[in-house]
Amino acid sequence: MSTTVTLPRGRFAPTPSGRMHLGNAFSALMAWLSAKSQAGSMVMRIEDLDPRAKHADYAQTLMDDLGWLGLSWDEGPYYQSERYAIYQKAIERLQDMGLIYPCFCTRSELHAATAPHASDGTYLYQGTCRNLTPGQVAQKSLVRPPALRLRVPDANDPRGTISFDDLCFGHQTEVLAHECGDFLVRRSDGVVAYQLAVVVDDALMGVNQVVRGSDLLGSSARQTYLARLLGYEAPSYGHVPLLVAPGGRRLSKRDRDLDLGALRAMGVRPERIVGWLASQVGMAEPGEELAPEDLLPRFDWEKVQAHHDDILVDAESVLEYFRA
Repeated sequence: MSTTVTLPRGRFAPTPSGRMHLGNAFSALMAWLSAKSQAGSMVMRIEDLDPRAKHADYAQTLMDDLGWLGLSWDEGPYYQSERYAIYQKAIERLQDMGLIYPCFCTRSELHAATAPHASDGTYLYQGTCRNLTPGQVAQKSLVRPPALRLRVPDANDPRGTISFDDLCFGHQTEVLAHECGDFLVRRSDGVVAYQLAVVVDDALMGVNQVVRGSDLLGSSARQTYLARLLGYEAPSYGHVPLLVAPGGRRLSKRDRDLDLGALRAMGVRPERIVGWLASQVGMAEPGEELAPEDLLPRFDWEKVQAHHDDILVDAESVLEYFRA
C-alpha cells in the first residue's frame, strides 16, 4: 500500500513598500530553504492590498533582488490588489454565518482602551461595537463608514482556543478572546485586512508551509481560526528570528537599514550576503560565500530553533564585513 507524501509548498509574500533589507532577505532565504530542502515549491505573492504600499516599481525591484540572491519561485507572481472579489466572497460567507459586525471605533479610541499585546502590537478589542442595535448602526454610519470585525468565541468556548506546533518556537496555544478579541477582516476605508487576505490566498494557492519573521507569530492563531471557519486546512508555521538594531529596533524598509540596493551598489556579491545570513543560524562558517543551493543539505530547523532569539545587527560592523 503506497503512502502519499505531501511536499511543502511555501511562499514569498513581500509588501512593495520599499527596498528589501537584510531582515527580509533572511526570512525569504529560510522560507526557500525549508521548502526546497524537501523537494517542495514556492509561490510568489505581492501583498499590495494597502494603497499606500501599491508601488509596481517596488514590486519588480523586490522580485529582482530575490532573483539576484538566487531565490527562485515556481508560480506567480500573484497580486493581492487584483483579488478583491475573492476576498469579498470570503467575507460574505462569514457574514452568512452571523460572525461579522460593523465597528465604528477609531484608532485613537482603540489605543486609549487597552495596551497593545507585547509580541506584535495587537490591541485587545473590548467589544465596544459587538452588540449595537440596527438603529445605532444606522446612526453611526451617518458619521463614518464602519470597519468589519469577526466575532471570536468567548474565553470558555474551546473553539476559541487555538493550538499549533511552530517549526521554530514549538507548541503554541492562544485563547483568542484573551489575546486579540474580535479582529478586523476589513478596514473602514474598504481595504481587506491582512489576516483575511493571507488565509484565503494561502488556501487557494495551495500553500501548506508559511515561514516568516517571529513578529508575526501572534497572527497565526487568528489565521488558523479563520481557515477553520472557511473550511480550509491551516498551513504549518515556522517563525524565524528577526534582525534587530542595537536597542531592539527591528530593521525596516522605511529606514533603509542595510537594504539590498545599497549593498548591490557597493558591489557586494550575493553569495557573500547569503553566506552571512546563513552564518547567523549556524548553517555557515563566518566568511563563507554560498549560493542558496549550497545550503540545501545544511538546512535544519533544529539549527534555527537553537538561534531563535532576535539577531543583533550593528550596521557599521556589518557594512565593514561586506566591504572586506
